[in-house]
Amino acid sequence: MIHFSDNTFHLQTDNTSYILRILPTGHPAHLYYGEKISHKESLENFLYLPSETLGYGNSTSYSTGFSGFSLNHLPLEYSSYGKGDYRNPSIALCGEDGNRTFDFTFVGYKINSGKTIPDGLPASFPDENETVETLVIELSDQSLNLTLLLSYSIFESKDIITRTVEIRNNSKSPVTIDKISSFSLDFDHKDFDLITFDGAWIRERHPHRRALGHGLTEISSRKGISSPDHNPFLVLCDKKTTEHHGDAYGFALMYSGNHSSSVEVSSHNSTRVQTGINHFDFSWLLEPGAAFQTPEAVMTFSAEGLNGMSGNFHRFIRHNIVRGTWKHKERPVLINNWEATYFDFNEKKLLNLAKEAKSLGVELFVLDDGWFGERNDDRTSLGDWFVNKKKLPSGIEGLAEKINKLGMNFGIWVEPEMISEKSDLYEKHPDWMVRTPHRDPSPGRNQFLLDLSNVLVCDFLYEILSDLFRKAGISYVKWDMNRSFSDVYSPALSPERQKEFSHRYVLGLYSLLERLTNEFPHILFESCASGGSRFDLAMFYYMPQIWTSDDTDAMERLPIQYGSSMLAPLSVMGAHVSAVPNHQVLRNTPLETRFNTATFGLLGYELDLTKLNNFEKKVIKKQISFYKEYRKLLQFGDFYRIEDPLSGEMTLWMVVSSDKNEAIIGYYQKTAKPNPGPERYRLKGLDPHKKYSLKNRTQFMDVKQFGHLINMVSPVELKENGVLHQMVASNYLYEVEKTEFSAYGDQLMNRGFCPAHQFYGTGLDEKIAFLGDFGSRLFLLKALDK
Repeated sequence: MIHFSDNTFHLQTDNTSYILRILPTGHPAHLYYGEKISHKESLENFLYLPSETLGYGNSTSYSTGFSGFSLNHLPLEYSSYGKGDYRNPSIALCGEDGNRTFDFTFVGYKINSGKTIPDGLPASFPDENETVETLVIELSDQSLNLTLLLSYSIFESKDIITRTVEIRNNSKSPVTIDKISSFSLDFDHKDFDLITFDGAWIRERHPHRRALGHGLTEISSRKGISSPDHNPFLVLCDKKTTEHHGDAYGFALMYSGNHSSSVEVSSHNSTRVQTGINHFDFSWLLEPGAAFQTPEAVMTFSAEGLNGMSGNFHRFIRHNIVRGTWKHKERPVLINNWEATYFDFNEKKLLNLAKEAKSLGVELFVLDDGWFGERNDDRTSLGDWFVNKKKLPSGIEGLAEKINKLGMNFGIWVEPEMISEKSDLYEKHPDWMVRTPHRDPSPGRNQFLLDLSNVLVCDFLYEILSDLFRKAGISYVKWDMNRSFSDVYSPALSPERQKEFSHRYVLGLYSLLERLTNEFPHILFESCASGGSRFDLAMFYYMPQIWTSDDTDAMERLPIQYGSSMLAPLSVMGAHVSAVPNHQVLRNTPLETRFNTATFGLLGYELDLTKLNNFEKKVIKKQISFYKEYRKLLQFGDFYRIEDPLSGEMTLWMVVSSDKNEAIIGYYQKTAKPNPGPERYRLKGLDPHKKYSLKNRTQFMDVKQFGHLINMVSPVELKENGVLHQMVASNYLYEVEKTEFSAYGDQLMNRGFCPAHQFYGTGLDEKIAFLGDFGSRLFLLKALDK
């Protein structure tokens, strides 16, 4: 709900309040964002701003008429440079005459029912039967005839506020935009910790927490994509905030290109946070009569710790960002052939893999890279989206038909945004490759970028891809993008618009995705960019899931999925079981741990199933059966983090059904320790009044893990790694310990639960847990009194 009185706007969600006021100068000032405050007719005394009447020594006054006002010390909603605010500006413009001082003040406001979706940009939307209000504050630089519209959309039940900014040039002269933030927010104190989500390829989105200090902290991407380096998402929280308690603010940008988020602590201890398109190598020529719309920013607050903040984002993404057929539809278990075959495959090899997958319960076969042009390695054929008949004599249509006859759906990998110099497409259209004139282009992964700022390129891609998707009966598309931008230039843009390239590229991508997803609503699109290099809210809008990381190692995935879950729900995170030694880190992890990690996401398998032994096949079949039984819970339940993989030996998290009748706990160990003590963990999200049964999922160990100790229980002597030992290991399912008891929700959440005591060097019985290095368990809870 939005209230307005005494020049004060009070925006309320179910649990939060956001309050701002129009100052006598006409500038919107931020007054409060946090736990909900009941609305009163007047908030003037409670929200008094002492800096309104203080000049702060040698501070610059706003004007001679307001000598007591220094914008540099006021908590502003949006700021520009040149009138005494020396903090990081929200917007930077340049007039035709070189003027760079602009001053936007209040003209009026509207409170609209609903929310508009801007042309060409992804944006959140009201869910079915959901009421959303939008406050639009109109500001104007009247001397230069420019209008600035600040929009605030209120999703009450989600505790979410979204913000966008639009600038309109009503003058007769062009204006250059050098910076325009999607939002800006000033707090009147500095007592925050900052959490950012940083990394690199195959180690994306590790959370990093540090105390704020004076000065400017910026996270950004200059790679043309949102990037694995710094995700366009940050958290401000109290220093004592934990996963379960304390204040936490989350800010995420709905954008897939160059971005910048900054936090600045001023000399008088105020804190300013902003996010938007990165102003580095960006400008936009705004002609008379034209308008520019920023990407949407999404913000939330929770007084219930980081889990509370994440829960707000999870519900919002599931209901208000993900669209279409697959919004609430359970996702299939898939097999992807990439790590099984790489480029070395033919139709027979693929069909053998598919037949084995079908026998284990897999529902979707995905053909990855290498099916098109002369693509036998990564040096050629990107852009030539026609089938390699030497590998696939029946074509994609024929292979898809054979896969379908096995009782499986068929999916395909594409990388439409790329081009190889060794390709038919490059021979025909060398000008479509992104490169600067008179220079050799810089390759990335032996490939180059197509110019999606050029409408002709986007139209070509739409025609060739829609023809492929239409003819082949495809039900899933993995859309990859495997390099960062370089040599940024487009012959389709005039010299004064070259700094618009990166944003126009993103707009071209969005336009292409909008056309394809509208034409093929039945196709499940999965976004990929060398794994998680474009893991952002905007891609969730077009594609309901993302390949979380190219790193499929179970232990490396723990911090990646942990950090990703701060923003993203399980229903958007792809996670696969792969071979060992793992292809990214050469680590050997138990098959059950690989599944137990991947099951907290969208389950797939990415290994050569035709080379498995009987033990592995039996175990995988049981894994898939378990996942299907609890798929709705694992994909769409409420997720809670309990133990952090980056700060200790144990990781623990859980997912709870919306009715709180079921839950699954994931419990993971890095390395075994000698003579360990008992463990106890407080659970989250349960109904305190319900009684639950708790038991571990039936899991199986490879008996080779015991080495020579197997002879302590074997009726016959087994030579370690001998033929008989190998035969037993390949066929015998050694069941792990059983844990089973019942307790009330409040007992499990306040007192906690104890997993089985781990092996401590002596004793072998069915109550002792043999986790070892990289061991794990899943525990299933069911309410007994539903």
